[in-house]
Amino acid sequence: MRLLRTVGSFDRLLARSLSSVAPRGVRPGGEELSRLLLDDLAPAQKLERLLGLSPCLLALRAARRRVARLLLQAGKAGLQGERAELLRVAEARGIPVLRPRRQKLDALCGYQVHQGVCMEVSPLRPRPCDEAADTSSGDDPQQLWLVLDGLQDPRNLGAVLRSAHFLGVDRVITSRRNSCPLTPVVSKASAGAMEVMDVFATPDLPGFLQAKAQQGWLVVGTVGCPGPEISQSSKVPITSCLEFVWDQPTLLVLGNEGSGLSQEVFASCQQLLTILPRRHLPPGLESLNVSVATGILLHSICTQKKGFPGQETEQLLQDS
Repeated sequence: MRLLRTVGSFDRLLARSLSSVAPRGVRPGGEELSRLLLDDLAPAQKLERLLGLSPCLLALRAARRRVARLLLQAGKAGLQGERAELLRVAEARGIPVLRPRRQKLDALCGYQVHQGVCMEVSPLRPRPCDEAADTSSGDDPQQLWLVLDGLQDPRNLGAVLRSAHFLGVDRVITSRRNSCPLTPVVSKASAGAMEVMDVFATPDLPGFLQAKAQQGWLVVGTVGCPGPEISQSSKVPITSCLEFVWDQPTLLVLGNEGSGLSQEVFASCQQLLTILPRRHLPPGLESLNVSVATGILLHSICTQKKGFPGQETEQLLQDS
């Protein structure tokens, strides 16, 4: 108790001395704060560290997070390219910039790969699912929303978001239960795509799918390579992704890495897509990693979209 009273008295004395010395309009201790060690500037609560050049730069451009400070690795060479842009944008927005040495930045980042760039930012949360319908273009028959049922690995989620953004998916919907949150690891694995995409979440995924089906959307689930027992027992038609015809607004639903689609979500599907292998597979290899399967499925569907950029390039290659 005596120690606590002593510390409290010292804090009050320090605050009075700073306020009495600082000129009017100048924040007390402003000059001293710039000289503090990094250890004295621990991140405030409810902040997280975003690592990597692309995630940090895209987060700054999108301006959807509150940025407490930017850490750029100090070095002999000057900042160039995207690192110089990072510095310019941060200074223009009044974001504090620190230049720690490599060893200090490694320790602050938990010895994870950071590419010499780290930002302390507020968390990014999924938007309510009700807002997804408010921002969609209902007149387009070739809308594609990607629905994730219980995806839990952050690197899988990041890779899925990167493929979805690259291939032109309109919306990404996740379940609030048993799903990976939008963490810095997800952002790093997505190469920053998470920072610019709108990700929505619903507490009732089966109810959401059933409501969209009543609105005329096609709910398409995904399964691994179907054996004879699955094909015969399934009441939902199973189609190869290469034979799928995209002619109406579609929800493509992917399941958990281990268990696949939950029973409630599976029951809401009107059709199932699969990726057929090119050889006989031993037990345990009947399916692909979810992020790899997502890229294949999305490409097979999105290339059917009218005006898809790849169609023009393909035509040029054929002509040449």
